[in-house]
Amino acid sequence: MTVIGDNFSILLFLAILPVLIILLFVYYKDKHREPFALLFKLFLSGFISCGLVLFISGHMEAVTSLFSPSSSKNIFETFIYSFVGIALVEEISKWLMVYFIGYHNKEFDEVYDGLVYAVFVSLGFAFIENILYVVLSNSIKTAIVRALCAVPSHACDAIFMGHHMSIAKQYATKGNKKMVYKHLALSIIMPTFIHGIYDFCLMSGFQILVIVFAAFVVFMYYISLSTLKDMSLSNNKIEKLKHKYCKYCGELINQKEICPRCKKKQIIKRKITFSSKPKEST
Repeated sequence: MTVIGDNFSILLFLAILPVLIILLFVYYKDKHREPFALLFKLFLSGFISCGLVLFISGHMEAVTSLFSPSSSKNIFETFIYSFVGIALVEEISKWLMVYFIGYHNKEFDEVYDGLVYAVFVSLGFAFIENILYVVLSNSIKTAIVRALCAVPSHACDAIFMGHHMSIAKQYATKGNKKMVYKHLALSIIMPTFIHGIYDFCLMSGFQILVIVFAAFVVFMYYISLSTLKDMSLSNNKIEKLKHKYCKYCGELINQKEICPRCKKKQIIKRKITFSSKPKEST
């Protein structure tokens, strides 16, 4: 099917518009806005995550037909495909971009920042996906449905991802590695779970799950907006790391020269001060 003329322009506009609206909404909720260059980099990394999804999915399909798109799957196969073949692959691909570009960035110094980073990556992904779906379908109806469901759903997934990344960042400043790992794991598990329910309800073929899907979407929008509002209003600074840890095993050492756990010598930087007061002669 060939899309030409004014119809293409309208479809392209409708595909891009919901992404821009959500990005601007999230951006202007930030009390201390992030550098444009960083946000643009995160948004573009969402494009890269699309390529990563195609790469991973292609290899999974080569291993087993369970992860290939097909209408002949039974309910169990549909469940696995929805939660693993789609949701897990997509959310991990987006998570990697947020983690390596945003989580360790020096600009990540406020609670709301994690949410912003995750949304910009996720909507970079949604930007490419939505254009492909809408333009190739050549349907304004598809554009409207995806603007109300698919694109906001990606943003909801990202809000949960960013929320737990921010919690992990706060625990990192307190040196609580157990809680850091827990919330980094939840920053993948929660969006994957939400994404999986969304896709499974749509792909199952059961009428009752379509009703469940509608209720689920409304509920998730409410929870996501409430989370965004709370994080924006309580956007406090994340405290700087006050403790020092062993670079070999991670044990808390503060100013000790020898790690109490691995017994390795640490390099402790000390300030050298010079006194301008001359020594008294004796």
